[in-house]
Amino acid sequence: MPPRRLPVAVPVPAPPPIVDFVWPIPGPAPRKEAVRPVGNETIIRRPRRPAVLLSSRILFYPKPPRSVQPTANPNAYKILVVDDDPDIVELLEYNLRKEGYEVASAPDGRKALEVAPQFGPDIILLDVMMPNLDGIAACRQLREQPKFKDTYIIFLTARAEEFSEVAAFDAGADDFIAKPIKPRALLSRLAAFVRRDKDPQQTSDTIEINGLKIDRTGFAVYQDGRKISLPKKEFELLAFLAASPHKVFGRDELLQNIWGNDVFVLARTVDVHVRKVREKVGDHHIQTIKGVGYKFNTDN
Repeated sequence: MPPRRLPVAVPVPAPPPIVDFVWPIPGPAPRKEAVRPVGNETIIRRPRRPAVLLSSRILFYPKPPRSVQPTANPNAYKILVVDDDPDIVELLEYNLRKEGYEVASAPDGRKALEVAPQFGPDIILLDVMMPNLDGIAACRQLREQPKFKDTYIIFLTARAEEFSEVAAFDAGADDFIAKPIKPRALLSRLAAFVRRDKDPQQTSDTIEINGLKIDRTGFAVYQDGRKISLPKKEFELLAFLAASPHKVFGRDELLQNIWGNDVFVLARTVDVHVRKVREKVGDHHIQTIKGVGYKFNTDN
């Protein structure tokens, strides 16, 4: 019987050290290849690429977006952003410049009154609650200047109460958008305004009824030869009603056609604008149909 073999203890190699991450170095320095003859063949063993050990505790952050330079288009619409929150100003400036608008900003209403005459904005985005001079007072002072009677003014504010909205429209605002701001909805709103402003079919009509002449080309209204300046929303409301003098429009229909679906406004907004139009052009042009809405009055 052959002798029984005893088991031989084989040394166990130590486990390799645990590393977090291995990343090869690009373009390593060339090394000599190891040549080892095996029989009639020669095996070339290429050296391994050196590696760098990186700790998993290192955090990698995405690169910040590149700044968008102001547009050089001389025909670009100019927008003045007035808000005391620098983050909101930066967000709006980035998105507006990306869409091709020329943008300036002001941190409060007092500074806006200084910047606006120099910049000459076509559109003003205005906050309500600001230091030094709030948005309502700034809007009212801007409307007192002939240069800004036809400027499109939009309030962007966290104050969504009805009395704040009514006060904004009383001061001469054209639109009222509650925060938080949705950049895509705001850009769609501005694009719709630009299309209406550039539409030749919309700006070529002239309506004359009962001594009232509505000139779409100059966004002006004439009462017996006397020019009456109206903010854009008031003008659009009067022109819309006068274009269909025999039709009664409800508040919801007027909101949809004048303000659109991109912004939430109250039915009370229509009443405020109708009252302001009546104060400027006379009570007899717009007739109230109780329980229904409004119509343009063709009677003398």
